[in-house]
Amino acid sequence: MKTVIAGALSALLLGGAVTAAYAQVSPEDQIEIRQAGFSYMAWNMGKIKAQVIDGSVEYNQQQVSAAANAIDAIANSGMGALFGPGTEKDIGDLHTRADPALFENMQDMAELAGNLGTAASNLAAKAEAGDQDEIRVAFGEVGKSCKSCHEKYRME
Repeated sequence: MKTVIAGALSALLLGGAVTAAYAQVSPEDQIEIRQAGFSYMAWNMGKIKAQVIDGSVEYNQQQVSAAANAIDAIANSGMGALFGPGTEKDIGDLHTRADPALFENMQDMAELAGNLGTAASNLAAKAEAGDQDEIRVAFGEVGKSCKSCHEKYRME
């Protein structure tokens, strides 16, 4: 199933569906939406980190599972369609940290996005099962996946 999702994301990024998505959402909105999605994923990662990694908040399996499901949903939502033409640069007051090199390497980005989707789906499954040791490992894999893209395609 995870391979199917990764393949679907790759097809979305590289196929004609991307063109249709660009036509429906302005470059400004694409930047705002993708930044909101990544911020929401980060917020949910923080919730899991506080409960399972740091232990600074009491563990609540339902909250961790809900956070992992949110991450999974966003990671597998086809957000690659929000990296359309004109979104590689700042627009007005909107600032993007996407490196222009990302837009020249969409196949690589599709692979990285597929890896994130797979890791996020695994995190959701582990969170649902509730074994904190397994959640820690899966959480680390999501973090590594995020970092692999940030190191290549995110500007400071």
